[in-house]
Amino acid sequence: MQKRRLSGRRPLLLAVGAGVTAAALAAGMTSAFAATVFSDDFTDGDTSGWSKSGGTWTVDGSGVLNQSNAGSELARQFAGQSSWTNYSVQARVRPTSFGSSSALVGLAARSTSSTKMYRLALLGSGRAELQAVNGSSVTAIGSAALGIGTGTWYTLRIETSGSTIRGFVNGTQIASGSNSLAGAGRIGLVTAYASGGFDDVLVDSSGGGTPTTPPPTTTPPPTTTPPPAGWPTPTGSQKVDATIPVSGSFDGGLKRYYGIGDGGQSESQDPMFELAAGATLRNVIIGAPAGDGVHCEGNCTLINVWWEDVGEDAATFRGGTTYTVDGGGARSASDKVFQHNGSGTVYIKNFRVENAGKLYRACGNCSTSYQRHVVIDNVIVRNTDAIAGINTNWGDTARFSRITIVGDPDRETSICVKYKGVPKGSEPTEIGEGADGVNCLYSPSDITYQ
Repeated sequence: MQKRRLSGRRPLLLAVGAGVTAAALAAGMTSAFAATVFSDDFTDGDTSGWSKSGGTWTVDGSGVLNQSNAGSELARQFAGQSSWTNYSVQARVRPTSFGSSSALVGLAARSTSSTKMYRLALLGSGRAELQAVNGSSVTAIGSAALGIGTGTWYTLRIETSGSTIRGFVNGTQIASGSNSLAGAGRIGLVTAYASGGFDDVLVDSSGGGTPTTPPPTTTPPPTTTPPPAGWPTPTGSQKVDATIPVSGSFDGGLKRYYGIGDGGQSESQDPMFELAAGATLRNVIIGAPAGDGVHCEGNCTLINVWWEDVGEDAATFRGGTTYTVDGGGARSASDKVFQHNGSGTVYIKNFRVENAGKLYRACGNCSTSYQRHVVIDNVIVRNTDAIAGINTNWGDTARFSRITIVGDPDRETSICVKYKGVPKGSEPTEIGEGADGVNCLYSPSDITYQ
């Protein structure tokens, strides 16, 4: 079997977030296993994925997010999830003007509202101060005189772990204390009666926990359903001229649907089916040309769905956190079968794949980086280069059980390929493969060769 080197996915145009960066954090990271779970360097020229509250915000030609209204009492941009608990957020911050000694440009963590947060502020007085902010009440956790000036870049970082809050400037801790104002919340970029620039925002799990969907600690309960022994015979055929939207449940009765796209790897093809959040697609055969297969815009379930000739991708998982593929199969995928662009976990079970590049790929250069996870159980693999590709620098995991690889006497099929995720517009680099007990999770007994 000839091996093919496969790259990551193009940026997803509809994904929230902006330029992803895989850069490591500066000195002071508290965990050797910290994983970047959100990042934005604004090189895409917009603030997609952020929500604005006050101020005048623009991204300049060098990829810096600027807040230019120095008269704004409070200007803020928020991103992330309100459920984030223990994490570290870092950004480069450049004050450009201060209206007074108490004016500030800074970074926020655990923001529960536009006026409640932990804030690391660079002040017009020249000090840096770590604050617990609750409306008009501002409590200083600690501060340091650093001679803060305008026109200079400073790297700010806030670490949250339980009730312990720490603030760092240029890698040096300037404040640490215990505070119970907020146990979870989003990240933020803030100014008050000041203007400034922001760049290279990173969120990772170095605060002592992960702010995103944790990897499954166990595989789902074993099923007794074997992978399909062969490919089904269609009960009929239906040519499709436009994407079929699915809300709720769609049962195709094992009819073949075909006719979207050109059957190749063109990046602009429409999907055959587009599933709304919570939708289920079952008993469908997707024939050629298949366009971009199935798009899941939120959580979705695919039951006994077959791809006779994968076009661009068989299915793309986009906006949800839990996606399940149960039964069915896919063949003739020159690149990959399942593309995971959103956050959360993909479960693939009782499935067969033939003549494919990869069964699963966690996006390595989408607009927003997430921790992504896949659990693959009870799957038959034939003439496929790799079963899963993940980005270990973002904390992705892949778990495997009851995998049967057919017709590979030289054991050339890669079980788990590791990549370094990169900013959108770049290509991920392969950095290794194989079980490691951290990201690629399986034992020799989980893999059977026939």
